Amino acid sequence: MTTLTRTRPRRRLLDLGSDVDRMFDSFFSRSRDVEGNGEEMASAVWAPRMDLTETEDAYRMQMDLPGLTKDDIHVRMDNHRLLVSGERSEESTQEDEDYVHSERHFGSFYRSVRLPMTVEEDQIAASFKNGVLVIDLPKSEKSKPKRIEIS
Repeated sequence: MTTLTRTRPRRRLLDLGSDVDRMFDSFFSRSRDVEGNGEEMASAVWAPRMDLTETEDAYRMQMDLPGLTKDDIHVRMDNHRLLVSGERSEESTQEDEDYVHSERHFGSFYRSVRLPMTVEEDQIAASFKNGVLVIDLPKSEKSKPKRIEIS
């Protein structure tokens, strides 16, 4: 009778499967983001999830970045594109510890969002609290809807 046991070579196969999954996730995340520049996107390993909402006065982007500090995150505007990038370091494991399952992403990340010309770039504000990056993007006065009174 054969006894099934977990050995180190099995661990390498699990690593290979995780690496292949990350590669495909990374490739498809980059493919969807056609606005980004190649240099930053080529080094990105994962793309954090985000929500973009709109009100009459502004747009708001919220991005989940658990385990990071504000110093790990870079936000900039370039040609009406909001660019968010950074890196999350992989946690080390103890020598006697093996991953059974891993879904968290580590390494460089990158997101790019093309913004309408109506955003007031000099009034953009960003905050980071409890692992969530919030970026408020106010609209210009001329782009806001105006009520016209009928006489």
